[in-house]
Amino acid sequence: MIKEFSYKQFGNLEFTHSNLDEHKLSSVHDHIKILFVPQGNKVKVDFREFIIETDSLLFINPKVVIKPNGVDEGGGMLLHFNRDFYCIEIHDQEVACDGILYNNVFEVPFIELDEKQSADIQKIIEDIQLEMQLEDSNNEEMLRILLKMIILKSTRIWKKKHQLSEQEQQADVQFLRKFSKLVEQHYKTHHTVAEYADMLFLTPKNLSKKISLLSKDTPNDIIKNRIILESKRLLAHTSITVKEIAYSLNYEDDAYFVRFFTKNAGISPLSFRKQF
Repeated sequence: MIKEFSYKQFGNLEFTHSNLDEHKLSSVHDHIKILFVPQGNKVKVDFREFIIETDSLLFINPKVVIKPNGVDEGGGMLLHFNRDFYCIEIHDQEVACDGILYNNVFEVPFIELDEKQSADIQKIIEDIQLEMQLEDSNNEEMLRILLKMIILKSTRIWKKKHQLSEQEQQADVQFLRKFSKLVEQHYKTHHTVAEYADMLFLTPKNLSKKISLLSKDTPNDIIKNRIILESKRLLAHTSITVKEIAYSLNYEDDAYFVRFFTKNAGISPLSFRKQF
């Protein structure tokens, strides 16, 4: 079900094999998403499959391809909305769609829930489903409040999991978000650690040191992984040539791009495409 408020869109879908088809998922491809998946199910996110060991929430940016891999009937729930409905221009940064849950190139943003947390989230989802059935003047704002509650609760859980003290939270989380946003904005044109260090007014060495406190991956790994991910998406979901993909990612020498992809993905671009 989906509701529209002028240009604002908000909807929910049961995330099951029987309920979802390619058309339904493609119709919300450009939406920001929150996916609730119960324990014991499998979800494919882009090109990785995850076995969900405990009830979890997944925060999904537009254009990320997701598929249920064994989600039981009545199991998963997908909330989706566009930027006009809820975004940074009108909401608090930390719990908005530029918050840490949506700007984190360090990890797939799963929020694992304990029994009480899962019950709280499922209650909010039930309230959202009930609200979707209503028609009144407060409908839009109530849905937005319920959505923000999920994001706020999840942000708190993420901080606790990463053991950030109150003093560390603001500086570390802000830096994490800032670096993540820069990589997302510039990975097509900026490929070196030095370029991002310049944007952050740091030396490459200091940038690497700060990132090492937050991630097992180096800044160079993070940049390369984002380029490889976009390359895989273009290879799997479009028909443009390898040379055109290289050019779109600012590689003038397509032979160099092929070597770069093969080294980091463990397979050549054409062989990867044949899998799809």
